Amino acid sequence: MHRILIAEDEARIAAFVERGLRTHGFVTSVVTDGLSAYDHARTGGWDLLILDLGLPACDGFSVLRKLREARVTIPVVILTARNSVSDVVAGLEGGADDYIPKPFSFEELMARVRVRLRTEPSYEPTVLRAGNIALDLRTRRVHVDDRMAELSAREFALAEVFLRHPDQVLTREQLLSRVWGFDYDPGSNIVDVYVRYLRRKLGADLVETIRGVGYRLRATAPTPPARLNSRS
Repeated sequence: MHRILIAEDEARIAAFVERGLRTHGFVTSVVTDGLSAYDHARTGGWDLLILDLGLPACDGFSVLRKLREARVTIPVVILTARNSVSDVVAGLEGGADDYIPKPFSFEELMARVRVRLRTEPSYEPTVLRAGNIALDLRTRRVHVDDRMAELSAREFALAEVFLRHPDQVLTREQLLSRVWGFDYDPGSNIVDVYVRYLRRKLGADLVETIRGVGYRLRATAPTPPARLNSRS
């Protein structure tokens, strides 16, 4: 059973991540400052560290640097609101194994965690496809046929959840939890709003409404009705 250390000082985010990881069978513990993150991680009792950069007492960059200087090889996944190119580069060059900007979907976090904990090589797709849509997880770009569509971070996260579950009916509650996570209001209509955004940018027939339940991504274009040949 894998043990994951979560270094996060925002209580809602920490609780959301910990609850999700425990649901998937991981043993977890949360620390809320950089010094505690460093002390816990260097004990060797952890299989992976999820590290926020904006920690009090000692920031995430410093924690990461100290761990690598001490030859601590624990896999580190940075989870942070700092999403500039310079921060991403600094994190990866500083010894992080992966970097996920906030806001994030738990689906993406779970996929990245599984990749870092695998003991055997395994293929993890970096481009998700459905019909004429291609979603590149590395470059955060979306192509519809030969054109590129510009998506916001939330739109991209919602599209990713749909493309990871083609032809599967997803409830509004599932989409709220996976895309908005700790920050969602169960009574909100935000899912419906963002589905409209995706339809406008990626195609009107991409996401099908399942009345009273939620939404489903069409993995292939709907088949037009057959035409009957009339006899003269």
